[in-house]
Amino acid sequence: MQRLVNRYPRLQAFGALTTAHTQDFRLQKRLQQDSILLAGKTVYINPFLYWRRFDSNTDRWLREPGQLGEDQIRINRRRFYPELDWNFLEEEEREVKDAAVEMFLKSLELISTFHPDLSAGQLLEVERKMAVTKKIAFERWVAKSFRRRFQQESREKQRFARERFWRSLKEWLTLETTHKAVGPFVALLVLSAFGGWSIGVSNVNCTPFSMPTEQNVVR
Repeated sequence: MQRLVNRYPRLQAFGALTTAHTQDFRLQKRLQQDSILLAGKTVYINPFLYWRRFDSNTDRWLREPGQLGEDQIRINRRRFYPELDWNFLEEEEREVKDAAVEMFLKSLELISTFHPDLSAGQLLEVERKMAVTKKIAFERWVAKSFRRRFQQESREKQRFARERFWRSLKEWLTLETTHKAVGPFVALLVLSAFGGWSIGVSNVNCTPFSMPTEQNVVR
């Protein structure tokens, strides 16, 4: 098939058109999931589509879980997850879904800020579609965010442990008692090395030169 496409330019054009049509279809489907049409106006329900209008503080506030209070998240659990019994969730799963609830609340706050003309009924429509289409996406996002935070905290702990080790070693070396203990040890180590080297040289110099016997002489 690829040989035919390379041979006939019309097939190449048709293949390019098909690829462009497929990409355009996927983009349209993605935009339909990330937006809602209200009174002839398109409102994006994906909060990251507003990133060009964010300042650094807003961007950090949106991307980092833990910016909202636990009580505020707890009272909104059933608002976005009415089908769940939170008492039977594992701790890790509960943390992810709590962070997803936080993303819902933050997204609604951003949408109401960037679209202040939306009525209460329109905001309710936004919330309903968001709860259906963005639930899995938000859970994946916060799960990745937790992994990044864990990796960063691990690197910070390792760096702190290394710095603490070298700082403790430096402080230990500056102590007067350390100097008194290390001095004789270093001297003993130097003497031992010098003694081993002297013995090795003596053995080399004292090795007798053996004369070949008559049996070893090649006749």
